Amino acid sequence: MSNYDVLFESVKIGPVTAKNRFYQVPHCCGMGHLRPQAHAAMRGMKAQGGWAVVSTEETEIHPSSDLSPAVEQRLWDERDIPALQLMTQSVHEYSALAAVELVHNGSHTSNLYSRTPALAPSSRSLDMIYPKQARAMDKADIREFRRWHKAAAIRAKQAGFDIIYVYAGHEMSLPHHFLLPEYNQRTDEYGGCLENRLRLTRELLQDTQEAIGDSCAVAFRFAVDQMLGVDGMQAHEEGRAVVEMLADIPDLWDVNVSGWANDSATSRFKPDSGYQTEYTKFVKKVTNKPVVGVGRITSPDMMVSLVKHGVLDFIGAARPSIADPFLPNKIREQRAEEIRECIGCNVCVSCDNLGVPIRCTQNPTMGEEWRRGWHPEKIAAAKTPQSVLVVGAGPAGLECALQLANRGYEVILSEASKHLGGRVVAESNLKGLALWRRVSDYRIYQLQQLDNVNIYLDSALNAQQVLELGIEQVFVATGAIWRKDGIGRTSRMPIEGLEQVAVYTPDDIMNGIVPGQGPVVIYDDDQGYLGGVLADHLSDLGHKVLFVTSASIVSPFTELTLEQKQVQCSLVAQGVDIYTNKSIVGVSQKSGHAGVELKCVYGGQDVWLACASLLLVTERESASPLYEQLQQLLKDDGTSMAMSLTLIGDALAPGLIADAVFSGHQGAQEFEADPDVVEQGLFKREMPSLNS
Repeated sequence: MSNYDVLFESVKIGPVTAKNRFYQVPHCCGMGHLRPQAHAAMRGMKAQGGWAVVSTEETEIHPSSDLSPAVEQRLWDERDIPALQLMTQSVHEYSALAAVELVHNGSHTSNLYSRTPALAPSSRSLDMIYPKQARAMDKADIREFRRWHKAAAIRAKQAGFDIIYVYAGHEMSLPHHFLLPEYNQRTDEYGGCLENRLRLTRELLQDTQEAIGDSCAVAFRFAVDQMLGVDGMQAHEEGRAVVEMLADIPDLWDVNVSGWANDSATSRFKPDSGYQTEYTKFVKKVTNKPVVGVGRITSPDMMVSLVKHGVLDFIGAARPSIADPFLPNKIREQRAEEIRECIGCNVCVSCDNLGVPIRCTQNPTMGEEWRRGWHPEKIAAAKTPQSVLVVGAGPAGLECALQLANRGYEVILSEASKHLGGRVVAESNLKGLALWRRVSDYRIYQLQQLDNVNIYLDSALNAQQVLELGIEQVFVATGAIWRKDGIGRTSRMPIEGLEQVAVYTPDDIMNGIVPGQGPVVIYDDDQGYLGGVLADHLSDLGHKVLFVTSASIVSPFTELTLEQKQVQCSLVAQGVDIYTNKSIVGVSQKSGHAGVELKCVYGGQDVWLACASLLLVTERESASPLYEQLQQLLKDDGTSMAMSLTLIGDALAPGLIADAVFSGHQGAQEFEADPDVVEQGLFKREMPSLNS
């Protein structure tokens, strides 16, 4: 008998039954109503992987909740049913339950497509950066909203959903707005005391039960704590009171914390597994209905403990279910070492925010199930048995080597350094990024189990040595290096006078080279995540850090990963001096001291900062000389060797770790494919129908 058997017990949710305790909670995927076939295939893959419940993202119930340009689901009217039926059919094929999260986003949307005035409990500015306000709902509006929600629930049932959500969470839905005093300043029976603020939610739950409760379960997704202390709803006060007042009305409680940045926190700021449990553990003591919770619960032993100690009935996951959609199947087969754990980098969230199909650092097949036909556990067998050389064992090289080996090729993996992992290992040594090492750890473990892989460390290869190996199929994954001349996003010319100060790059810091005494200026003209990480890292080591960025805020990319506020607050708390909207135009001497000359990107007053060293976080250059030399040798020597050269990862185009992993996977997938097919049909596209 397995320790994990309890995780595979069936659980009744109102009139339906889940086959086990693994529950993919609602999460966005960047596919939504624009890409229904891709969405159905992605959710269906999770059902195939063993998840008992698979949910949609937010599903808009009315044009007055139009989240454009974000790509969510829609159930505005009957015309939206067929697209969602694709998803329910895909999920039901593997005996999983399909859940839909009905939503009206109130003042959290600007209705850019529908051009309908936004609605709110009380008149207020929109949450979005758009100079417009939501209008206060009157009693007629509330009655209409209840009617819209009930009609959407009926349409959801027609689409084949088994679980219908009422959603009050993340400060992103009307029911939650009515619950929170900062949104709700009403003085009628829908405002004031908690019982009044809860009235609309209670009515929605009752309406939904009445409409579809005979055959569908009604779930309530509720954020028990706003993580604002006394300035917001707290789990031990009003959060608990809400659960007590509604205790057994919904068929299932889906509980978390808000806002979205707290619920989907990155491992950089919330490294602990099950970090939300301390806020949600009371719920099961109050209700007799099943409870699902989240919080990066990736350890099978923790899952068992949470169930056996009466904390949760279901193990909920959003991003972890993206990293390894086959997690339930692997736990059932006790192959926990094969789980591709989510590293908590929130790259998938950034894709949601950009409105593009989701991608994942750990699982490069995510979002490609339909359009490229990729599967997270299966890959086409080799067409021609042969040896393949992969040069470079960073994220791209590791993924490429692993998938080529899985296809059945004899793989030689050559790495110039003394360890595998490349930039993954280097970045994971910085403050807050330790869990990122899972990207390399997972792949290294898998490669070590395979008999058709030979790994050579401390084995730098030049072009002539590669030719002498006589291997005709070569993948070059030699990465990229950070520039040391200051050329970056806004500064397109080298910085003058760099010889007057000690200059470092992120590569230096990640290789253990530490600046000497005196102030360190970090110049972030990359505007990604690494500049802020390095400032935090060096400040934590005791250096006086002056952070200069050409952007208006610290690490603007991290707005997409929901971290930006935490990043900047952390630097402020550590005493880092921050200079925004500044570019460095030169290094000069004043009174015998070196310093950097800052120019305002908008034309303001110039600033001079004394410093002992300068850390440039600007741009990277592809480390592709080996690839170029091989190309030249093959051309000049007129060799009869028909070598196939493929450049992958950062050596092809520097990007995120997720981009490198994807590039390595794509290289392995497309190896020996028909060139015309690869060139002409990169992926399938979903074309809009002209039928209205």
